[in-house]
Amino acid sequence: MPDVRPLESVVAMPAAEDDPVLRSVVTLLPSGHRRAEAGHPWVYSNEVQMDAAAKGLPPGALVTLNRADGRPIGVATFNAHTLLAARLLDRDAARPIGRRFVLRRLERALRLRERLYPSPYYRLVHAEADGLPGLVVDRFGPVFAVQCNTAGMVRLQPLVIDALRTLLQPQAIVLRDDSPVRTLEGLSPDVGVALGEIGGPVAVEEGGVTFLADVIGGQKTGWFFDQRDNRAFVAGLARGARVVDLYCYTGGFGVAAACRGAQSVLGIDRSAAALALAAEAAARNGVAAVCDFRRADVFAETSALSRAGERFDIVVADPPAFARSKRDAPAALRGYRKLAHLAARLAAPGGFLFIASCSYNVGTPDFAEAVRRGLADAGRTARILRDAGAGPDHPVHPALPESAYLKSLTLSLD
Repeated sequence: MPDVRPLESVVAMPAAEDDPVLRSVVTLLPSGHRRAEAGHPWVYSNEVQMDAAAKGLPPGALVTLNRADGRPIGVATFNAHTLLAARLLDRDAARPIGRRFVLRRLERALRLRERLYPSPYYRLVHAEADGLPGLVVDRFGPVFAVQCNTAGMVRLQPLVIDALRTLLQPQAIVLRDDSPVRTLEGLSPDVGVALGEIGGPVAVEEGGVTFLADVIGGQKTGWFFDQRDNRAFVAGLARGARVVDLYCYTGGFGVAAACRGAQSVLGIDRSAAALALAAEAAARNGVAAVCDFRRADVFAETSALSRAGERFDIVVADPPAFARSKRDAPAALRGYRKLAHLAARLAAPGGFLFIASCSYNVGTPDFAEAVRRGLADAGRTARILRDAGAGPDHPVHPALPESAYLKSLTLSLD
């Protein structure tokens, strides 16, 4: 488990008051405004007049972005040391970025989620799509996990915490500032508790099933809300089925399937801590008798099961990201092809395969082609029943395809 630090050492410096009149100005190159004025929320370093003044700004500083002709584009956070130099917060450059601004953005995000979900378990803020670039907030009832992935959002973090306290009176706020993408912003990984105490895993309620999330030491923020709708769809196919859940993590797909009447569930993952939470979730929901969770390497164990003649009515393959950067994409596609091949060999005739990719560096058409090739390698034919991404609490920015990172296919195999 990572070191966990209290509020005093995590959020010691209040955010400075933003005065649009006194704010630093960053000017774009003559053609550098085109994508931003077309709605894109990012500005790259090669679109900026990177003079000495711009280079001297502290990472994450609030700036007014101007066109080359002096007309303002908006207010943004700025980091001269990254390829992605500016992230727009508001198209009104005269807008002060302070407590009121952050509170209003969180209120807007909250109204949407309360319309979408009857229970307070969801992604409350999904970064650029919710107008708060670099910020992720996941809600687990009275517990919130906050992740600031940019230098600009780190500077605004005290305002985010204050707004959460004002709006929702949380029992605990965990700072999960340990995402690998922070290194691109020159930020070190960090985990802290900004409010309250965390004594262990927290409950997650989804579709009438109770799961457990490790919000301190688990992957990402401890739970993957993005797969909610996909878990429900797969569970709806599970009555009387033998299910194998590859990369099962804390049992999201497997336990949901068991609760919908699966005959048996085998979950495979390399994390002993995650498997312990999966087993506890199965016990809490009264389905421990039909669930078996096994610690193993997925590729090796899937091959062994296939050689042993094991076949399953539903095969779930929801791996972690295979591509951390664009240069990883070719190897990732080979990995997805191999995974589809091995998973298809485990599926019984007439069975189902759910396979997903959370690598935004892998495009949807390339992922689908890798799956198609994997099925062909296994000598299986299939029909796509469902092609889906993340749930609606992970909205997509219309000008930012990177925010549509999750891809999945549910197939019926012959």
